Amino acid sequence: MTTPTTDDEWVAALAKLHDRELPELKKLDSYYEGTQPISYMQPEIMREVADRIRPVIIAWPQLVVDAVEERLDVEGFRLPDQDAVDDDFWRVWQANNLDEEGQLGRVDALVMKRSYLAIGTNEDDESTPLVTVESPLEMYAAIDPRTRRVRAALRRTQETDAFGRVTERYATLYLPERTVWYEWSGRVWKETDRDEHHLGEVPVVPLTNRARLADRYGRSELSRSMLALSDSANKIATDMMLAAEFVALPLRGLLGIGPDDLVDEQGNTLSATQVIMGKLLTVPPGEPGIEVKPFQWEPASLSNFHDSLNQLAQLVASISGLPPDYMGLTTDNPPSAEARLAGEVRLVKRAERKQTAFGGAYEQTMRLVRRFQTGGEPIDPKLLRLETVWRDPATPTRAQSADAVVKLLERGAITKRQAREDLRYTKTQIERMEREDIEAEALDPVGALTRGLGRGGDGLEAV
Repeated sequence: MTTPTTDDEWVAALAKLHDRELPELKKLDSYYEGTQPISYMQPEIMREVADRIRPVIIAWPQLVVDAVEERLDVEGFRLPDQDAVDDDFWRVWQANNLDEEGQLGRVDALVMKRSYLAIGTNEDDESTPLVTVESPLEMYAAIDPRTRRVRAALRRTQETDAFGRVTERYATLYLPERTVWYEWSGRVWKETDRDEHHLGEVPVVPLTNRARLADRYGRSELSRSMLALSDSANKIATDMMLAAEFVALPLRGLLGIGPDDLVDEQGNTLSATQVIMGKLLTVPPGEPGIEVKPFQWEPASLSNFHDSLNQLAQLVASISGLPPDYMGLTTDNPPSAEARLAGEVRLVKRAERKQTAFGGAYEQTMRLVRRFQTGGEPIDPKLLRLETVWRDPATPTRAQSADAVVKLLERGAITKRQAREDLRYTKTQIERMEREDIEAEALDPVGALTRGLGRGGDGLEAV
């Protein structure tokens, strides 16, 4: 792409790149939402049974994404010289509802390769810059191949009326020195406002999933093999419904009469469809006087469909790293707690990898927040060592966590405050506990010393 030189050229270039990618993003989104069309099904069959049987969509793509995202919870941001999370960064995070919005952004990034965080000026409160999470269906950012940073970004939105007709179209262009807002005038984009922030960098941070060295735009968790397996499962499940409709129930017949001999309660002749729906087959007599004899075929078994679905579920579990019971694959003997934890090893590691990648994007977002707070001043070097504090993606029981923390505390490997943080107590709860510790020591200094000596003389005790 030739580097644009004007704002209008940037808008046109980014819009073209975004439009080229939108069909793929919408396809991935449809698989996550379960609205994708059925594959491997003959159109003639679908037309024949469309009025009675709907395609069966199994939500494996959603399960694969949600199983990882559910283990990604941000708990704060910590500077290298701080013991606890930074209060100001966490205030800005919560003021922008990023506890909720961040979860939406992570889902979109896992499904559609990436989402975005946009930072802007808050006219009502300069100490709390605006941070919004943007969908890749509405925003596109061009990445500089040398610096790996955003060169420019464009966000396009529209409003519709009650009939789904587009009534208004808006756009926002993000550049290193300014942010420009546009409104569609019917033929061209018309500028309505701008913010000359002079940051020297674009205030947009991509939340990229599975980036590669040669592809900084990311990849979806829903790989081609995953989508193919999902399509196969949907086809098998839909076929099973067709089989259940026509051959899974006993088919009864009458030998010696024809279809015209069958009538309903009002004397109307039953149609062929009504006969099929009634699971009744008639065989006309070959000669006059033949007796009417009932007969029945045994119903077909659906176990072959079950076996196929289970095999496909095993393939999905192996590719995605999900434990078998997540896919509904169970055995007669329930797994032990240790076996369940062992089965989640790959899933936990996948979540930790996401924390590393997404944490870098969140840290860059907070650095931009601080620059907006300071009026564009250069970044404090210690902010380069800012780290995102994540909740542990593993799922140990509370008893297991407490036992591990107590052992580390008794050995002097961690402090009492760290022990309480590891046990997921909030900052307010920890501060209250520390005040109570001080009060208890003031009332019983000898007892406090004795308890400390009982722990090896290090002055630490279990919580």
